[in-house]
Amino acid sequence: MKTLQVGDKAPMFTLPDQQGDAVSLENLLKSNRVLVYFYPKAMTPGCTVQAQNLRDTRDELAKKGVVVVGISPDAPKRLAKFTERDNLNFTLLGDEHHEVADAFGVWGPKKFMGREYDGIHRISFLIDKNGKVAHVFDKFKTKDHHEVVLAALDSL
Repeated sequence: MKTLQVGDKAPMFTLPDQQGDAVSLENLLKSNRVLVYFYPKAMTPGCTVQAQNLRDTRDELAKKGVVVVGISPDAPKRLAKFTERDNLNFTLLGDEHHEVADAFGVWGPKKFMGREYDGIHRISFLIDKNGKVAHVFDKFKTKDHHEVVLAALDSL
């Protein structure tokens, strides 16, 4: 697993959102920087806390010129339930075949309770308007991810 690093060109992608509509990174970058955050599975405890905190800081992030996009291997139908259940106010994208996760280098071997499997590693990328990785967030807890992102934005 080779994760993208600061300065790398972000792979351009188009994925279905929670309504099944196609969303492209290229279009999102026309007016904002984009926080692309990868998470393992919608509606699980850690992913829920992370999403709720990003929901609650969306306005702060927007003031700093950042739009949030969450990517998981979930189908749009599950993402729609997650959005509705938790009143999420940002876009969730379904990467069911983990092609985008592969391109960002966040799909790979994981271990949980002694079991090994392939899955998404919880890593986020701040993509600048030129399509380059401006920051990689790979050291955080789900409950403080939003704070780590906001602190980094203040120092950029």
